[in-house]
Amino acid sequence: MKKVMLIGADSRGTSLLKLLHGASGFEVVAVVDVDEHAPGLQLARRWGIAAASDWRPWMAEPLDLIIETTGRADVLEEIRRLAPEGANIVPSAVAQMMAELVEEKEALIAKLKSEAARRALIFHSSHDGMIVVDEYGYITDMNQSAAELLEVDKDKVIGKHILTVLPSSGLPRVLETRQTEFHQEVELANGKKLITTRIPIIDDNGKLFGALAVFKDITELVALAEEITDLKEVRMMLEAIIYSSEEAISVVDENGNGILINPAYTRLTGLTEEDVIGKPATADIAEGESMHMQVLKTRRPVRGARMKVGPKNRDVIVNVAPIIVDGVLKGSVGVIHDVSEIQRLTTELNRARQIIRTLEAKYSFADIVGESEEMKVAIEQAKLAAKTPATILLRGESGTGKELFAHAIHNASDRKYNKFIRVNCAAIPETLLESELFGYEEGAFSGARRGGKRGLFEEANNGSIFLDEIGELSASTQAKLLRVLQEREIVRVGGTKPIPINVRVIAATNVNLEKAIAEGAFREDLYYRLNRMPIYIPPLRARKEDIPALCRRLIQKLNQDYGRNVEGVTDEAMAKLLAYDWPGNVRELENVLGRAMIFMKFHEVMIDATHLPPLASPSSVPAHRVETEEEIRPLEEMVSRYEASLIEQALRRHRGNKTAAARALGISVRNLYYKLEKYGLDKNIMQ
Repeated sequence: MKKVMLIGADSRGTSLLKLLHGASGFEVVAVVDVDEHAPGLQLARRWGIAAASDWRPWMAEPLDLIIETTGRADVLEEIRRLAPEGANIVPSAVAQMMAELVEEKEALIAKLKSEAARRALIFHSSHDGMIVVDEYGYITDMNQSAAELLEVDKDKVIGKHILTVLPSSGLPRVLETRQTEFHQEVELANGKKLITTRIPIIDDNGKLFGALAVFKDITELVALAEEITDLKEVRMMLEAIIYSSEEAISVVDENGNGILINPAYTRLTGLTEEDVIGKPATADIAEGESMHMQVLKTRRPVRGARMKVGPKNRDVIVNVAPIIVDGVLKGSVGVIHDVSEIQRLTTELNRARQIIRTLEAKYSFADIVGESEEMKVAIEQAKLAAKTPATILLRGESGTGKELFAHAIHNASDRKYNKFIRVNCAAIPETLLESELFGYEEGAFSGARRGGKRGLFEEANNGSIFLDEIGELSASTQAKLLRVLQEREIVRVGGTKPIPINVRVIAATNVNLEKAIAEGAFREDLYYRLNRMPIYIPPLRARKEDIPALCRRLIQKLNQDYGRNVEGVTDEAMAKLLAYDWPGNVRELENVLGRAMIFMKFHEVMIDATHLPPLASPSSVPAHRVETEEEIRPLEEMVSRYEASLIEQALRRHRGNKTAAARALGISVRNLYYKLEKYGLDKNIMQ
């Protein structure tokens, strides 16, 4: 292997580098050039060849060939003086001649490849059938059109004699006579008639290489003639289709004058043919620019343009497309949609989606906003739990998003195509909860439906059931739920026959279950069944870095709910939000943003600090103090203090029984827990 060094990495050096790099028997050990950006140096680096700016240190290495392309006599003289013994030196004049030969060779190869590719493209993309035979009549090539016309597999017939494939072929005669035959008619065995031209292939020296046959199915020409003959009938048919369409359609010519409208157009706009036909395209526009004229000017279609048309100023959406025949613009056609009809259909679609959403889980993990470490841990735990059939216990304060997690877990599980049933254990009266969960048999109690009723666990079979406020279950309901988790079966109220079920239970609570067990309010064995896969959802005060992202998501939602176009929160407002502890968590944040948007002016697009309601921490308000006439505070603060005092009194009167206290106050147990958190009251007030 001869070791070669190139001195000079301009275009000539690059050409020689390409030649030597691919040649056997040569190894380019280094490429040298004072210009760091020389193309030869960049190519050498890409190929892993040493690239340098000074050739002299390489003179100590064993070299067989040194090629100098710089053209400098002093460099060549110094190379000859310092070159290692036995090294052959190629001066720049010889190197330039070699480079020019290489470049000429590459250009010729590229030209030949380009011409061959162009000929192959024309040959194989032609709609006409083409067959090439050699000088002996054997098929050397055939395009797909020819294979389809002859109904053969071209890969199987290449290499066969033309007469075995097409017995009526005249190509052998052309090979013999060397004469071109124009427009010859051939009838195939399948009944098709072809018009063919046969051409001998002869080089400049008169040597015969083969022959080419080009042919077309004349049935296409006949069909084309019939199509032209029936053009009037086709036009009448198209007009009939346009007139029967329920879409409003208008057509103008290349000058923008109306030539056709349908009855739907008249019904929508109130304009008749006398108002439109022969008139400019602007005749029907009450407000806006003519899309017909724009399309005729640009030759590009327009979609979704809003405008008002007709004497009644109907609000419409217009789609207009150019009519181009053989590259010539002939006019344009427009389809007009009534916006009010679209809005009605959109409203119906949204209503249908809302109905469907009540029967399935609405949210996925993509809907959960959280980049804090605490939230990431909760999300990863939930994703892991979703892939298992284990019972899941979601723990966290009210408003942290436990139900959102339950939806996402169901949608990420293999049960996502089955039902997702949601149950608020604190919202259903104790007397009805057991029958709602497990169903009842006929005659189980007074007023029971004939034939009994399936419970929510049966409804959720093969799916998931979300039990919110699980800590509010009575002792008897806890015992039945324990049986469901242990035995995977239920017994209806008033029944004796166990019913097997396959339900994933997702429970949630903001109650300290461990404390409830110690107080005897919650079964320890049920706790261990539920706590198999606990997931703690952190409160908002523990992940305040998520507040900006939460604001963006909530503002998007509130914009849809309120029909607003609020873009975000100012820095001052964000600082105020970040300084608050959020006892009501994300639910309270949504409430605050919603209230701010309600009181914003319609032209305002950013929530400012002035739009936000007071965010003084309620935990700092003494609940037991009674305001005097001399001590007047803001009304909201005074109401909060009085409400906290009433809640504390209710809990003391009912000896800490939150269900009874909530019933006396006329609020739900879940709302009671929220207010206990909000006002910083002790949840275990007993007297």
